[in-house]
Amino acid sequence: MTRVERPFPALLQDFFHRRLIAQRGASAHTIASYRDTFTLLLGYAAERTGRTPSALTLSDLDAPMVLSFLDHLESERGNSARTRNLRLAAIRSFMHYASLREPTLLPVTQRVLAIPAKRFDRPVLGYLSRGEVTAIINAPDPSTWSGQRDAVLFAVLYNTGARVSEITRLRVDDVLLDRASAVLLHGKGRKERAVPLWRSTAAQLRRWLPRIDRSPDRPVFPNRTGQPLSRSGVEHQLRVACRKASERHPSLATRRISPHTLRHTTAMHLLQSGVDITVIALWLGHEDTATTHQYVETDLAMKEAALRRVADPAPEPLRFTATDRLLDFLEAL
Repeated sequence: MTRVERPFPALLQDFFHRRLIAQRGASAHTIASYRDTFTLLLGYAAERTGRTPSALTLSDLDAPMVLSFLDHLESERGNSARTRNLRLAAIRSFMHYASLREPTLLPVTQRVLAIPAKRFDRPVLGYLSRGEVTAIINAPDPSTWSGQRDAVLFAVLYNTGARVSEITRLRVDDVLLDRASAVLLHGKGRKERAVPLWRSTAAQLRRWLPRIDRSPDRPVFPNRTGQPLSRSGVEHQLRVACRKASERHPSLATRRISPHTLRHTTAMHLLQSGVDITVIALWLGHEDTATTHQYVETDLAMKEAALRRVADPAPEPLRFTATDRLLDFLEAL
């Protein structure tokens, strides 16, 4: 009996429900990222083919279509190569699943799986000085509710090196201020880690918590409606603080500073204070210390200190002496 090929919409729904949620237990962040990828891809393919997304087949999403979509992300939507690669990773994950469920589709899926990630230059990580961080933490207006929240928010971000997604998910029950002061962060891949707090950060949290709903499941950093601050909300408040802090530190006015800059700053300051690289990896929630080594590569001061320990092997510079009239002429130019 001839096997009926599963329609593409059913295959995509199975991928999300069975593969991502039931089998892999993917986080809400991962599911949202994959959802956005396929929303963009299906919209693009529908426009190119003239069919509705539900009428598309997997053959419509062949390698030329996917490559055209990836180029569209960069050229028309202004996405970076890093974002392009993230979209490609989601598409490849689906194509791998489709190849296992529908072997007859192997010619299509294998060509898409063969599309390589795009290489890109990795810029040197930017980080802040201790004075700049202090200026940002002190920038919010302490006489207002939102100003008090933002000051504690920036202090916790710097203290913990948390990702912005981890800080927006922080709940009252995740703050430990009894015997030991720490916060419990819920990171990538459902991994949790406890990060200790400085006395000053713990004191700020103790003063802040009575200003919000202290039910265990409520956000530590809510917006005016009591809901967790969004990623864009944190980024906006940080931009406002940086503008204010630039009055004392003009260098802040010309730099692009994001919550991730504070994460890099935490790592660099720990490294410069002599903290072992493996401890920093645990602090930041890195699965592999190779990720953390990028901070060693960034720290120019550490490289210069190492260089000073080694004598310069270069001999005294010698001046070239021309031995030909034509070379004498060129040397004199």
